[in-house]
Amino acid sequence: MAAPAPGCISVFSSAQELGASLAQLVAQRAASCVAGARARFALGLSGGSLVSMLARELPAAIAPAGPAGLAHWTLGFCDERLVPFEHAESTYGLYRTHLLSKLPIPDSQVITINPQLPVEDAAEDYAKKLRQAFQGDSIPVFDLLILGVGPDGHTCSLFPDHPLLQEREKIVAPISDSPKPPPQRVTLTLPVLNAARTVIFVATGEGKAAVLKRILEDKEDSPLPAALVQPHTGKLCWFLDEAAARLLTVPFEKHSTL
Repeated sequence: MAAPAPGCISVFSSAQELGASLAQLVAQRAASCVAGARARFALGLSGGSLVSMLARELPAAIAPAGPAGLAHWTLGFCDERLVPFEHAESTYGLYRTHLLSKLPIPDSQVITINPQLPVEDAAEDYAKKLRQAFQGDSIPVFDLLILGVGPDGHTCSLFPDHPLLQEREKIVAPISDSPKPPPQRVTLTLPVLNAARTVIFVATGEGKAAVLKRILEDKEDSPLPAALVQPHTGKLCWFLDEAAARLLTVPFEKHSTL
């Protein structure tokens, strides 16, 4: 099997520079979408180190648009752990504390799971909320999805060799056997990831270097989950720091604000 086209690869001298550029891209995409025919910006966020990165950089980047611009945002989450929002593992809970407290996005436009439901019901409930938010789309089409990638190649809560990689009907799926705790989660499926207008993978640190080489360069009969994200008509980009990119031999664009 041929290695997938890697899309655009941008390498930054530090995670701080990456975060600043990512925030500027979000701000620019938001302004363009809000000014466009649909007059809204649909953003899907992932957890992990992205929370602190976006909390540090995004408020200042979007400040020029003011509250009026944020009124047109729709915010969802690419996956979520089935824990209370107050729990340290809750992706929405972390964003609520560190980022959303600084951004006046209307609560009605922030789409979350109901963590009190059993995992199968939580997935169905989240899918229903997404369909309501994306009325007119046969499948939810996000303007921008920001994804992470694990050292094992997982993205969202789609793990290597897991049956959910074959899911084609559901837009949100439950998972009860996540190899990474906590075990119960809900996740967007590959059909939603590949319907997005733009997908940006963010990876930093030397611990991601080996898996990024596999995803972006190697030819594998069973591609890792992150390698299966290939938007049908949208754009795919990788934002990496130098440590994460150190093993790559494919062409990439080097960025520095110095």
